Amino acid sequence: MSKQKQATSDHPVQAVAWQDGVIKMLDQRLLPGQETYHSLQSVSAVTHAIRDMLVRGAPAIGIAAAYGVVLAAREAYLSDRQDWRTAIEPRLRQLAEARPTAVNLQWAIDRMRQQFDRVQADPESILLNEAITIHEQDIAANKRMGELGAQIIKDAGNVLTHCNAGALATGGYGTALGVIRSAFANKTLDMVYASETRPWLQGARLTAWELDRDRIPITLIADSAAGYLMQSGSIDWVIVGADRIAANGDVANKIGTYTHAVSARHHGLGFMVVAPTSTIDVNTQSGHKIPIEQRPAGELLNHAGSAIAPNAVHAYNPVFDITPAALIDVIVTEKGVVHAPDEEKIRELLMR
Repeated sequence: MSKQKQATSDHPVQAVAWQDGVIKMLDQRLLPGQETYHSLQSVSAVTHAIRDMLVRGAPAIGIAAAYGVVLAAREAYLSDRQDWRTAIEPRLRQLAEARPTAVNLQWAIDRMRQQFDRVQADPESILLNEAITIHEQDIAANKRMGELGAQIIKDAGNVLTHCNAGALATGGYGTALGVIRSAFANKTLDMVYASETRPWLQGARLTAWELDRDRIPITLIADSAAGYLMQSGSIDWVIVGADRIAANGDVANKIGTYTHAVSARHHGLGFMVVAPTSTIDVNTQSGHKIPIEQRPAGELLNHAGSAIAPNAVHAYNPVFDITPAALIDVIVTEKGVVHAPDEEKIRELLMR
């Protein structure tokens, strides 16, 4: 399998890649201090990598899951050549349970499963081709979304983004940062403000790292400074990604997104969500039905191995929140743009 073609991106950052029969994954927990790649050779390793946030961001999780199915099929075929389809199912359940909110995880597994009927013998080659196609399609979708979103914000000088929705969170270009990259290339963007994004600091560690590498002007702010920044008239648009979009246009994204959306609406600023259509979950009617992942309290109570709060203190650590469609000005996808999203407009988008 080492001769198999690989998905390629013209952006130098790739969070996940298939190389020489294994998954190469950049450990995002160590950025910006270290660029360390792990070679994952089992579906169990991929599951742990997703759960432990070596890889994060809905599209990148989906890509990692697609390659994880390839490894699961390899293991299942080695254990039971006659009935590998049965042998693979516990491995796929394990993979699907790695993180509950990002819909791209289950979407990728389901899409890979659709290839099972085509397999006559060893499933690896057929499934690897499909995983690579998923990866390549994500990169192409990112580029298209970047173009569409940049057209919308062409008169905006400064924007705010939250968390990391860039090359690290996707196949290799970015959703929200894809729009920012395209706008900067078009010379219509002056400054990107990035909120630090506690407790994992994806804005400080990842978005700042990506944009600095691309020489895109970036200013880091504390999460709590965003409202004042908007009040001061310093930004024109808030641009974020999404981990799941409900059928009615409600969006689950990194905790703090809802707060930015409320502030943006109060101050008359544009609020843009950028995500591929694979992030839209038509089976979830509204944001109230989206499962919100709760992570360990230690992520809030500790930093870099040191306690930052008394030992007896409890912590509430939801990873995502829900931004109602009514607070979203535009959703940008590879299929097109939806202004003032609602269920009917989302349905029409998916029919394009």
